[in-house]
Amino acid sequence: MLRPSSAIAAALALAAQCLVVSSAAAQDFRDRPEVTALKAELVAEHGFDAAALDATFARIKRLDRVVALMDAPIKAPTPWHIYWPRHIGGDRLQRGSEFLRANRASFESAAHAYGVPEHVIAAIIGVETVYGRITGNFRVVDALATLAFDYPRRADFFRGELKDLLLLAREQNKSPFDFTGSFAGAMGWPQFMPGSYRRWAVDFDNDQKIDLWNSPADIIGSVASFLSGHGWQRGEPVMLPVAKPSAEIIATFDGGLAPRKPLKDYLAAGVRITAKDSDVTLPADDAQVGLISLDRADGSDEYWLVFENFYVITRYNRSRMYASSVWSLAYALRGVLTKPAKAS
Repeated sequence: MLRPSSAIAAALALAAQCLVVSSAAAQDFRDRPEVTALKAELVAEHGFDAAALDATFARIKRLDRVVALMDAPIKAPTPWHIYWPRHIGGDRLQRGSEFLRANRASFESAAHAYGVPEHVIAAIIGVETVYGRITGNFRVVDALATLAFDYPRRADFFRGELKDLLLLAREQNKSPFDFTGSFAGAMGWPQFMPGSYRRWAVDFDNDQKIDLWNSPADIIGSVASFLSGHGWQRGEPVMLPVAKPSAEIIATFDGGLAPRKPLKDYLAAGVRITAKDSDVTLPADDAQVGLISLDRADGSDEYWLVFENFYVITRYNRSRMYASSVWSLAYALRGVLTKPAKAS
């Protein structure tokens, strides 16, 4: 056992150590060489004020929880019959129906301007944030700095997004500390990363600012802009159901996805579309398409022919099940557009 004097000395030493650690933590995003290099870039390439940047980085906090969430153990893929109710179930259809009806003019304008159907735009917003219910409460500048400087695996990507956030804040005449979002830095109802915000977000209500939290028109127009900018094909399908393919084709599936090849090749191999969509036109025979499988609760599989617009949706989230869930919700919401609202 330590003598009292020794215990006091140990306590003082521990306190001093804590002060050093605390001081170092406070300077995490101010004096580190990689931070200094980023600030120099911002000054040289974008005309930022060096003193103002020093003040900003002195306030940024490292978020241990962000790293923990990024490093969460990778779980086995969730089966489709469990995945889709989680992503499109609950009250999403009701909320999406209400959002569509309340903002019909903006949806029609966006569909006309960008060629993306109203129900697809609405479905993206529903899957991402349940129409604004879940947008994230992390301070985005803290999250991005943490990942840019303390998450080596994707540091380059998040470093670029941190630069875009600082540029976005300046462009919008805001403080970078004003933005909140997910632990990975996605923001607003559409969950745009700062780079996407700067490249694809639009002032669709013409009020001289872009607001992805409070302006339904900006939210709707920006999602349409993103999809159009990534290659949305006006009037073409997203996915169509097909009969079970041959064993030879099924053998080519990797993780539920078959290789992309010309549409005519799949049709020549006996792939048969079982339900055509009267609102869309099949692309040219040489268009690159794919096949996906989705597992049912009874253990069987369903098969779908997927088109360029399916792959455009995966630019939001590179998952066949994500894109399939967006289309499932979109298909349900499409009926809303042809039904009159119920009398109150």
